[in-house]
Amino acid sequence: MFELLNNLDIKLFLSLNGFHCPFGDTLMPYFSRMVVWLPLHLFTVYLIFRKFHWKGFWVLLFIAVCVTLTDMLSFHAFKEVFHRLRPCYDPSISHLIHTVGKKGGGLYGFVSSHAANVFGVAMFTSFLLKKKWFTTIIFFWAFLVSYSRIYLGAHFPGDIVGGAFLGMLVGWTVYWLQKILIDQLPPSKK
Repeated sequence: MFELLNNLDIKLFLSLNGFHCPFGDTLMPYFSRMVVWLPLHLFTVYLIFRKFHWKGFWVLLFIAVCVTLTDMLSFHAFKEVFHRLRPCYDPSISHLIHTVGKKGGGLYGFVSSHAANVFGVAMFTSFLLKKKWFTTIIFFWAFLVSYSRIYLGAHFPGDIVGGAFLGMLVGWTVYWLQKILIDQLPPSKK
């Protein structure tokens, strides 16, 4: 069963990675970088402080906790346990893939830390802000960042899906934890 899933993952990866063009080769590396998304992050911080006032500092601390947990868990609980090679390092398919720039990250790719981080933040902030338009934007951002990892040859789709599920679970858990703790703080002065 595992071999069948792995073969399907490889086929899907090769299909998705095969959709490349010069414009995409120029654009996709930027989607994997945080600096490109800085305006979205600053806008999110603005929305947080608009809603929570001084408690926004606590909310930002919980976002940092969320990213730290997703990053550490994706590495220590998955990559270092499963040792699944990234596509760009897998000798059985590395000659078939399209890579852009340098090879992505370390040797192992399951689960994607990029996917875990962005989906964790997306889940946390969408529960936090409770705005449909924001949820659409933040999950679209998470999808773009994650797809860029496949496009660049750094991750299999299974790495992305695993990272997304891990991120959403951590984001949901940290959201409820911060909700319990922030509700204990004195009310914000308006």
